[in-house]
Amino acid sequence: MEQNIYKSVFKVTHAGGSGSCFYLKSYNLFVTNYHVVEGFHAVAIHDSNRNPYLAKVVLVNIPLDIALLSVSHDFSDLPDICLSGDDTVSIGGKIRVAGYPYGMPFTVTEGTVSSPKQLMNGQYYIQTDAAVNPGNSGGPILNEKDEIVGITAAKISEADNIGFGIRVENLRKVLEYVDSLDRETFSVQCDSCDELISTPDDYCPSCGEKLPEGIFEEQHVSPLTEFCESAIEQMGINPVLARDGYEAWCFHKGSSEIRIFVYNSAYLFMVSPVNLLPKKEVEKVLDYMLSNDFTPYKMGIDGRQIYLMYRIHLSDITDEYEDLIRENMVNLAEKADEMDNMLVEQFGCEFSAYSKQEEEV
Repeated sequence: MEQNIYKSVFKVTHAGGSGSCFYLKSYNLFVTNYHVVEGFHAVAIHDSNRNPYLAKVVLVNIPLDIALLSVSHDFSDLPDICLSGDDTVSIGGKIRVAGYPYGMPFTVTEGTVSSPKQLMNGQYYIQTDAAVNPGNSGGPILNEKDEIVGITAAKISEADNIGFGIRVENLRKVLEYVDSLDRETFSVQCDSCDELISTPDDYCPSCGEKLPEGIFEEQHVSPLTEFCESAIEQMGINPVLARDGYEAWCFHKGSSEIRIFVYNSAYLFMVSPVNLLPKKEVEKVLDYMLSNDFTPYKMGIDGRQIYLMYRIHLSDITDEYEDLIRENMVNLAEKADEMDNMLVEQFGCEFSAYSKQEEEV
């Protein structure tokens, strides 16, 4: 992709899942689908180097399935992506779908336009045979000139090679109103009169149109989420930036990646892939791992990957033990950040591919 356009495509994460978004430099806003951020007023976006940024959902248009995100960061070094003309998409035209399918690293798939104006539910969509998967939603659809022709919206799960995108003219309709947008406040665009509404109400104050029920409400998180995020806060990490789906988190404490997730609906796991075994003379590091008591943590190896782990049964997270469990979680993150450096310096281990060194930031 010319001009490193991929640098302007980010991953979106929150407590409900993940999706994609892209940066429009001329507006200093990120664009995604409404259904990607539905129920959240604050989400995390991640660049291709896994740097997270706190994003505010500042405008949603539900019928068009478009949301705009504002981030307090200087993105002036990112390339400018242009919007194509409204009718530049034609049958058989080549397009590319960019995004983060299934939350994986950045991916581009190529395809052709099957229909430039496929009518569904009263809206026209771009239909394409390019591979579209969960997580692609909200990412850009680009033509051969690297111009945005649409926003990836959905695929038919029962069919192969049938994906859909929101046409660029619908995005233009929303962008017409950004000059009056409060970039610190969640706003809903009225489907009837296009009024931007930031004060919670059941009806549009301008035209009286009934607004979708609960549109201003944020999704409630589970008690387990509240508990885990209290531990993450104690680590000095913003929990919103750490969210990686329902009851799942992934973030860096120093150089070490930390993963927290529920396994088999029974156990809470906290895992850090700290290092790789050295390719030669592994005896010393193995002796270290076998001769030391890491309680309450465990050390394990999968191939060359060394893991530091903590496991607790969900039934043990009670009022009596939650303080101790929270302390153990906080300490694991600290220990992982110290251990990866120690294993490199003392035993010749390598940093894990999941580690984050200062030069990457």
